[in-house]
Amino acid sequence: MTLDRLWAGWRSTYIDSVTDGGPPAGDCVFCAILTSGLPPEETLVVWRGHRCAAVLNAYPYTSGHLMVMPVRHLGELASVNGQERVELWDAVHAGVAAVTAAYQPEGVNIGVNLGRAAGAGVPGHLHVHVLPRWSGDTNFMTTVAEARVLPEPLSRAREKLSAAWPALGDDA
Repeated sequence: MTLDRLWAGWRSTYIDSVTDGGPPAGDCVFCAILTSGLPPEETLVVWRGHRCAAVLNAYPYTSGHLMVMPVRHLGELASVNGQERVELWDAVHAGVAAVTAAYQPEGVNIGVNLGRAAGAGVPGHLHVHVLPRWSGDTNFMTTVAEARVLPEPLSRAREKLSAAWPALGDDA
């Protein structure tokens, strides 16, 4: 059996821009989004709870690529407190349900990149990726043209996921 490799070389450009040439130290794109006061349609917030939120990835691997995160700025998994931990996992669970209902994927990736060396584009604010996957969803366009082909605008993905987001209990 041979090992297939799927490359996402375009991602390194984004990571470099955020970690090296990105916002000044102390600025966090996620905190800016969550405290902006702008409507969800502009910030791409899909859901917001008491302690956590789900935001569309502005540089998605696939349509429907969500990031679920604590509202509080923290970069380490060990820093997530008990109430945040419960709401974070409930929100990841709800995110998978929403992605599945909205996109009917063949699979779903859930992942956390802890630290810059692990691939975190925003290493200072913990976030969990939830993204739908299909066989062959990484194709020649990514490797040859350094481009992703996404069949819908982010605004439409936000609408679909918000509509599919299951209600979370008040205990979350």
